Amino acid sequence: MAKGIIENTVPESLISDCIKIGTMINRRKFIRASAFTSLATMLANRSWANGGTGSVKGNPIVVSTWDAGLRANKAAWQVLGNGGRALDAVEQGVMITESEQNCCVGLNANPDRDGFVTLDASIMDEFSNCGSVAFLERIKHPISVARRVMEKTPHVMLVGSGAQQFAVEEGFPLEEQKLSPEAKKNYDNWLKKSEYKPPAINIESKNNHGPFAPAKLDNGEWNHDTIGMVAMDTNGNFSGSCTTSGAGFKMRGRVGDSPIIGAGLFVDNEVGACTSTGQGEDVIRVAGSASVIEMMRQGLSPEAACKKIVERIIRIKGEKAKDIQVAFLAINKKGVAGAYAIHKGFSYALRTNNEEKLVESKYIML
Repeated sequence: MAKGIIENTVPESLISDCIKIGTMINRRKFIRASAFTSLATMLANRSWANGGTGSVKGNPIVVSTWDAGLRANKAAWQVLGNGGRALDAVEQGVMITESEQNCCVGLNANPDRDGFVTLDASIMDEFSNCGSVAFLERIKHPISVARRVMEKTPHVMLVGSGAQQFAVEEGFPLEEQKLSPEAKKNYDNWLKKSEYKPPAINIESKNNHGPFAPAKLDNGEWNHDTIGMVAMDTNGNFSGSCTTSGAGFKMRGRVGDSPIIGAGLFVDNEVGACTSTGQGEDVIRVAGSASVIEMMRQGLSPEAACKKIVERIIRIKGEKAKDIQVAFLAINKKGVAGAYAIHKGFSYALRTNNEEKLVESKYIML
């Protein structure tokens, strides 16, 4: 009887209000739980993309393109092995290659089709500061000029005579305007084969603007052995550098991917660092190094991320992909390195506390 009296004396409006309050409380709990789950998922994904729970400190690593990277890495390790900053390491490292005799880096390299060596370089640090130079002549170390652009100007890139003027004002000496003996020999042979007449000899332009830079040199090697270097220092911070003379016998004024931040080089201290080598035009069209970093941010390993962007270039080029070489090289926050190339033959140099070696990159085409 008491039960019936209670049931009959509770207003229906009060019952309705209680149901609403309970529903509201449950909804709030659900929203809070959902928000917590979303935050946890976001943090987990970010950790996954970075290769784990943050960088591995105390284990520096440097990688650089091609076998010339072995010598460059030794200079970089003089900095990294003593606890120095990655930025100093990647500058000092590639300066070695800029001083050597080779086809495609520094003042000793092959000239453009009018007989002049023009240099491109870029550098980027852990704070996303960056600097670059392009179409720079008669300066031995363009990578150091690029760093001065980064540190002493509000700009990212200086080119041509303006870049040279800046370099001289910064105390860089102007080198003599002449080709190295090997470059002079290569250039004379190319002139004979191509039948190109420099403007000083014949100012009449051809309808098709050719000849253009050959895809390969006479010895069968690809005509674009840029050196790119990326490093992580003992504090877990990244920097990168890239320097080149570009493709031998290129059109005067041609600039490839090496001095373009996001193409030839990109650093994101939350994710890793990437550099490229190969035909610069095709690296530029996919924002190559930045695209690799974004793949790594989504959780891919350096090798898998490099492969994804190589595949993207192949899809774009189609049948023409067989005639070009492009490769990417990257490291992530765990200190894991990886690379991928269109064709067989690309190698990269690796140096850590435990090893120093040349690694053959994986590839898609023979």
